[in-house]
Amino acid sequence: MKNLKMFFFKFVFISLMVALSMKGSGINLEHLQNFCIHNLETITLLSFPLLFLLTIYMLSRPKPVYLVDFSCYLPPSHLKVSVKTLMEHARRAREAGVCWKNKENDYLIEFQQKILERSGLGQETCIPEGLQCFPLQQGMAASRKETEEVIFGALDNLFRNTGVNPGEIGILVVNSSTFNPTPSLASMIVNKYKLRDNIKSLNLGGMGCSAGVIAIDVAKGLLQVHRNTYAIVVSTENITQNLYLGKNKSMLVTNCLFRVGGAAILLSNRSRDQARAKYELLHTVRIHTGSDDRSFECATQEEDEDGIIGVTLTKNLPMVAARTLKINIATLGPLVLPMKEKLAFFVTFLKKKYFKPELKNYTPDFKLAFEHFCIHAGGRALIDELEKNLKLSPLHVEASRMTLHRFGNTSSSSIWYELAYTEAKGRMKEGDRIWQIALGSGFKCNSSVWVALRNVKPSVNSPWEDCMDRYPVEIDI
Repeated sequence: MKNLKMFFFKFVFISLMVALSMKGSGINLEHLQNFCIHNLETITLLSFPLLFLLTIYMLSRPKPVYLVDFSCYLPPSHLKVSVKTLMEHARRAREAGVCWKNKENDYLIEFQQKILERSGLGQETCIPEGLQCFPLQQGMAASRKETEEVIFGALDNLFRNTGVNPGEIGILVVNSSTFNPTPSLASMIVNKYKLRDNIKSLNLGGMGCSAGVIAIDVAKGLLQVHRNTYAIVVSTENITQNLYLGKNKSMLVTNCLFRVGGAAILLSNRSRDQARAKYELLHTVRIHTGSDDRSFECATQEEDEDGIIGVTLTKNLPMVAARTLKINIATLGPLVLPMKEKLAFFVTFLKKKYFKPELKNYTPDFKLAFEHFCIHAGGRALIDELEKNLKLSPLHVEASRMTLHRFGNTSSSSIWYELAYTEAKGRMKEGDRIWQIALGSGFKCNSSVWVALRNVKPSVNSPWEDCMDRYPVEIDI
C-alpha cells in the first residue's frame, strides 16, 4: 500500500510538472489536445509497448519481505544451571567413570571452571535434561526430546501471537548444524502442525552458528518466487548429543559456551501484512571463505585421539574470523553507508593500493548506517573483538553481552534473542535500522539488515519478560 501511494504521488507530481512546463514554454495545450484526439489510434498503438514494459517491470520487481513476528524459546526454570552446578555435574560424571577417570586429569576440571568463570555467561543459562541426570542420556531419544521442546515451544508461541493458521505456511526453512535426524527436523514440523502437502521445505545442516542468516536468505529467495504466502524460519542447535567428554582442551571449550535455545521467525511477502509487520528485510550478505584451508579447518567436528567426537577450535580462528568479517564489511558497506563514508573508504583503498601499501584499511563508521547491532553471542572474546574493530560503544553491544550472560551461546538463534532484548528495552523506533551479523564454521560471515516499520513493542512471552528489570548487569572481568 505504501509503495502504491508513493507511485500515485510521483505520477501526479510528474504530470503536473510536465503540464506547467509546457504552459510556461508557450505550447498550446488546446492544439495538443486536438492532435491527440485526431491521432488516437496511433497514440494507442505506441502506448502498448510502453504499457507492456511497465507491466513487466512491476511484475519483476522484488517483492518486499516482511518480518511479521518472531519467537525465542524460553527454557523452563528447572533447566537453569549455575557455574557451581555445572562443575558439580562434571565431577559427578568423572566419579561415575564417564570421563577424566585418572587423577592426572584434574587439570581438565580446573580448565573448564576457568573458562566458565571468564566466559561472560551468567548463573541462569540452561542445559537439557539429558545432561542433568546420571547416567547421562545422550542418545537419539533424548536429543529428539530437547529439539522438539525447543522448536515446538518457539512455534507454538509464534502461531499464538500472530494468529496465523499453520495451513497458511507455504515455505519452511529449518537450520540445525550438528543434529540432523531422519526424518528431518523440517518433516518433524510438517507432521506436528499438519502443514500442507505442497509446502516448500528445506533442512539446512552443518552450516554452523551463521546458519540463521543463511536460512533467512534462502527464505527470501523463495518468497521472491512464490508470491502471496508466508515463510517460517526455525533456527536451533542441539546440546544433548554434543557434550564432549574427552581430554582435548580445544574441544572442551564448546561445553562451556553452548546452551539450550532456538527461534522461529514468520516472514511474509503479502502487501497486506505490511501494516502489522515489525520489520522489512533490506539486505542479506553472505561471505564464505571455505576455499582457503585455514578457514575450512578452523572449526571442525571430528574424533579426538581417543575416538571421542567433539568440535575442534584451532588457533587460526580469530584471524580467519577477522578476515572473513572484513570481506563482509566491504560487500555490505556500499549498500548501507552514507556517501561520505563510501568516499573515505574508496580514497583509502586507492592510496593503499597505489601509493602507501603500509596504510591501514579504513574502517567505515557503521554507526551512521545502523541504530542497532545484533552480533552473534558466540563468546566474550568475539563480542570484544567486533566491538573494537567496528568502533562500537558499550550500548551497541549491550544486547549481545546480555544475551550471552542470560542464555549463553545458543548458536544460530542468538541474534534473535538480541533483537528481542532491544525490543524489550523499548529502544526500537520506526525507521531504525538493524544489523544482524553472525560467524560460523566453514568459514562464514553473514549479515542481514532490517528496518523497523513502526515503534516495536516486545511480543507476548518474550524470553526477557521475566528478567528485563534486572538487565543490563555488570559482568566481571
